[in-house]
Amino acid sequence: MQALRIFVGLQLKPFNKTKLLTPTRFSWRNQSVSSEIRNQLANEVKELKQKYPDFKPTLAIVQVGGREDSNVYIRMKIKAAAEVGVEATHYKFPRSISQGELVDNVRKLNENPNIHGVIVQLPLECDQPIDSNLITNTVSPHKDVDGIHDENAGKLSHGQLEGFFLPCTPWGCMELIKRTGFTLKGSRAVVIGRSKIVGMPMAQLLLWNHATVTICHSRTKDLPAVVREADIVVAGVGQPQMVKKDWVKPGAVVIDCGINSIPDSTKKSGSRLVGDVSYDEVKEVASYITPVPGGVGPMTVAMLIANTVRAAKWALERRERKTWDLRYLPLNCVTPVPRDSAIAKSHTTKNIQELAEEIGLLASEVEFYGKKKAKVSLDTLERLKHRPNGKYIVISGMTPTPLGEGKSTTVLGLCQALGAHLKKNALASVRQPSQGPTFGTRGGIDGGGYCQVVPSEDFHLHLTGDFHAVTAANNLLAAQVDARIFHEQNMDDEKLGIEKTDPSLLTAEEKTKFVRLDINPSSISWNRVLDTSDQYLRKITVGQHLSETSFSRETQFDITVKSELLSVLALSTSHQDFRNRLGQIVVAQSHSGEPITTEDLGVTGALFLLLKDAICPNLMQTLEGTPVLVHGGSYTNIAHGNSSVLADLIGLKLVGEEGFVVTEAEFGAEVGLEKFIDIKCRTSGLVPNVVVLVASVRALKMQGGAASFTHSSEVYSQENLELVEKGFCNLAKQLENAQSFGVPVIVAVNRFSTDTEMELQLIKQRTQELGAYDVIICDHWAKGGTGAVDLAEAVTRATRESSNFCFLYDLKQPLEEKIFIIATKMYGASNVEFLPKAREKIDTYTKQGLNDLPVCMAKTHLSLTGDPTIKGAPSGFTLSITDVGASVGAGFIYPWVGKLQTIPSLPVRPAFYDMEIDEDHKDVKGFF
Repeated sequence: MQALRIFVGLQLKPFNKTKLLTPTRFSWRNQSVSSEIRNQLANEVKELKQKYPDFKPTLAIVQVGGREDSNVYIRMKIKAAAEVGVEATHYKFPRSISQGELVDNVRKLNENPNIHGVIVQLPLECDQPIDSNLITNTVSPHKDVDGIHDENAGKLSHGQLEGFFLPCTPWGCMELIKRTGFTLKGSRAVVIGRSKIVGMPMAQLLLWNHATVTICHSRTKDLPAVVREADIVVAGVGQPQMVKKDWVKPGAVVIDCGINSIPDSTKKSGSRLVGDVSYDEVKEVASYITPVPGGVGPMTVAMLIANTVRAAKWALERRERKTWDLRYLPLNCVTPVPRDSAIAKSHTTKNIQELAEEIGLLASEVEFYGKKKAKVSLDTLERLKHRPNGKYIVISGMTPTPLGEGKSTTVLGLCQALGAHLKKNALASVRQPSQGPTFGTRGGIDGGGYCQVVPSEDFHLHLTGDFHAVTAANNLLAAQVDARIFHEQNMDDEKLGIEKTDPSLLTAEEKTKFVRLDINPSSISWNRVLDTSDQYLRKITVGQHLSETSFSRETQFDITVKSELLSVLALSTSHQDFRNRLGQIVVAQSHSGEPITTEDLGVTGALFLLLKDAICPNLMQTLEGTPVLVHGGSYTNIAHGNSSVLADLIGLKLVGEEGFVVTEAEFGAEVGLEKFIDIKCRTSGLVPNVVVLVASVRALKMQGGAASFTHSSEVYSQENLELVEKGFCNLAKQLENAQSFGVPVIVAVNRFSTDTEMELQLIKQRTQELGAYDVIICDHWAKGGTGAVDLAEAVTRATRESSNFCFLYDLKQPLEEKIFIIATKMYGASNVEFLPKAREKIDTYTKQGLNDLPVCMAKTHLSLTGDPTIKGAPSGFTLSITDVGASVGAGFIYPWVGKLQTIPSLPVRPAFYDMEIDEDHKDVKGFF
């Protein structure tokens, strides 16, 4: 019985047997036993609530129809639950409900994280046929506190007495038998009845407690003789007073689970309840016997409540679990390292449902898009709001070559090292790449080598449709801008839709002001977008058809990731914040200089509708099976460019206090990291624990004066300490930039196969002299997480260091001053020149109350200056601000430094030349 006690989770106190005895033969006083159990449960719940104030065990009782006997049982269960501190909610459905509707309602209860136990009150009273077995099996086995789901029944039949729910009546019976002090081991037991609720599970419980069990029923031959051999008799066949005195062995223990109504003229109701045992006779020979009513029934209810408390404790344990139980995936690293696509194809990924469960996401919080990707609900944040955040690590870098230095690879390698090798909760939070560079220059942010987000083709293409939704919403807004101008030009005031109770009370001036936005076409800043590199859309004319009655204007397309909608999505902190930001987007100005917003145009609700799924982060995985949240993807040169705030917030709650979320600040520290700190961190309220600054030998050589990087350039494949030394000034400046935010900075030197040991050691030596927290040579591209273990250990140590985090500027400072601070402190400029157009815009935005927004510099990432051809770490130059824009919905001002293209062009030989699908094997070819 000790094994059973461990299973049920009740630490029952020694019971006073004198409470069980009647003055004549022995009989249980069920109220004493069940009350004691309920009292112990009440104390347990009270202690848990003191420790976890938001802990509230909850039971859902599902009823169809209104049978009075069912109502009596339900009231009894609700009362017993309340005594213990369990909240029981009665879900009563009409007799007319269909089977499908009932299934849907039960599934909703399964998905509700605030409900811990679900029971279906049987029988169902319904007008149309409903399969009761189907309904009880629709209840999640993790919430099946009745213990009758096929999965729970199967575990019991196999003798697995841990980790599931016992059916309540058999469990209550076993507790009563245990209270007699009777030795089960080696005893003979007879169970009369074979129902799935009582008979069969009772027999299995007795069997697994080492009794020799015979299962009988109403058709068993010579049933009295069989029963007479038993030391323990359990009756649950539904035959009134069937078991007689001469059936029972003297001294046997008799458990009566039957409840039957028989006529009784002495009763006011004309009937009374009896069991399957003739109680008055059998009590003369039995050593212990349960009465009916008042015997097994109260024990069944007590065990139902015990199961509910246990289910709630399981949910609490899952919620408070500090370490994930991840199944990490092995890597078979080979040398030389194959192409990224070859590595990904040779690798078997986990089903995304498995990963979601491993990291503690509930079924109701995940929407699956096939087997390899899913969306994570924002409800996760509400459920985990009490949980402390994990450690927040941001990856930045020195000024990169045009092909990048491996920041994304480092993000993933570090997560693989922290998770698969140091066994810590680690999650990567990365942006989704644009299809423009995917098909144009093979660009991507999914890592490389043995540190990748997989499947790569899903990551780079449609994923879950976020960018398509942004494109559709952006272009709907653009269409409404032009349509509004058209209608205002061609309709009088009344036809434009006045919605006042008495328009006649308005003056002509008030009426015109009310119905007309009076958009100035030359002020429109909202462009149409397309997620394709297409330079021929950089300047277009719209409105040339005759139906537009001569209204036409010059405009342009941007690439989708340039859309302010992506910045809004990435910086929002909730659904409501997202909705508010959408309404604040400014698309143009009126002729009188008033800003025109999406709310003015009446399109905010439609935008929210189109983007309602896109606001939820996407779940994917690394090659080693660690989780990745993919969300956001705004254009870093012009916008802030980081992954979404929501992805980071959810990730930090999922990993828990001792876990790690690793994210990326795109491009060099003067661009991506500065925007991460001064824009994203201000919005989210998050503070990074550590900055990892990525450097490479090839980037140092380029900054030292080597020609633009190509894979065939000999200077990048041969040792050249002089170039490395000359280019070190750039790394030194970017390290200084990173350190200026008061957070520990680790330099990670990303090793390439062409690097020499002397080049790497030179970088390490010179960097250590500049006060970096640590300098680590990393080999994760070739070795996966193993190659980043040293980095992971350094990051872990650095998170224990004190921090003096600070922003670069105060939001209250004038816009010109904030721009000056960024230019001088981050870039090395000595002065800032504001061209007339830029100064005019600053004056306008200041008058409109936008001065206190952060600044998001629109600048090349290939140089600390505004000129991509200038390398190293120049100083004393003048930075020229040519124009200034405002992303009011996103919440920042963006000054233009030099000229940047907002939609890329296709190269002579685009990457899509090599892309194909093998029709026989449905295999992607030529994709990275």
